Amino acid sequence: MQSQFDSDAIMSRGTPGAPDQDIAFGFVRELATELSDGKVELPGFPRIVMRVQRVLSDPAADLDRILRVIGSEPVLATQLVRMANSAALNPCGPRVADLRAAVARVGLDTVRSATIAFALRQLQAAPALRGLEAQLGELWRRGVNVASLSFVIARRLTTVMADTALLAGLLQGVGKLYILTRASRHRSLFHDAAEYAAIERAWHLSIAAALLENWGMAEEIVQAVQESENYERDARGAPALADALLAGTLLADCDDTAVLSERIAAAKPLQRLQLDEPACGTLLAESAQEIAALRAALG
Repeated sequence: MQSQFDSDAIMSRGTPGAPDQDIAFGFVRELATELSDGKVELPGFPRIVMRVQRVLSDPAADLDRILRVIGSEPVLATQLVRMANSAALNPCGPRVADLRAAVARVGLDTVRSATIAFALRQLQAAPALRGLEAQLGELWRRGVNVASLSFVIARRLTTVMADTALLAGLLQGVGKLYILTRASRHRSLFHDAAEYAAIERAWHLSIAAALLENWGMAEEIVQAVQESENYERDARGAPALADALLAGTLLADCDDTAVLSERIAAAKPLQRLQLDEPACGTLLAESAQEIAALRAALG
């Protein structure tokens, strides 16, 4: 899949207002250059992510090879067994005790999700991000919330694989994480929270798509992430992954009842899911235990 992002296209979008225009513009120009040059790796992101992605994308890779790669990181292997035994993914089946049985039970997209979750938690301890623990923690909690909501929406209201929706939910905010890691070198950007949020809103989905392309994620997931905040998406046809992810993102991001009501009414993809405000309330109430179990499974 060829990236659609280049420096000229990104810079043409302009820079949101910032307390120091030169710093903000220079920061955005730095992001544009990194994307144009393909330098979109997160510093401190464990290499195991790319190793797992490569082996899972290789049609010649058998289960033994997959297990060797996952087993090379004991913490990840333990996390995967824990997820396989969680109430969310195994509500009534027998417990599994080894990695082979865990992978067989949860499937490859959940393996990817466990790997991403492991990597994001590891990144929170990166020395370069010291002092940003609160922001990193908030991004992690939001990602788990989006993933959990997307999972239950996909399972209850669509034919989309719920495990794929879980993975897409975890990845939806990866552009925000990238921006945070880069902004850590320009700490004055954090002086005005509103202006930093404006930069984040303007750029995070484009950056996320570039990152996911670089990681070799499925095109369906890349497109769903790109469309996850587009309330004007065509509402015709069967519900798709992008619809489940948009709904999960919307419900995760809005605590204000009045604003949530307005956004639900305006979001065309929610019409496809037949999710009006009362239906959203019913979904959240009926899924509360499942969502809590998913959050616990992801750690």
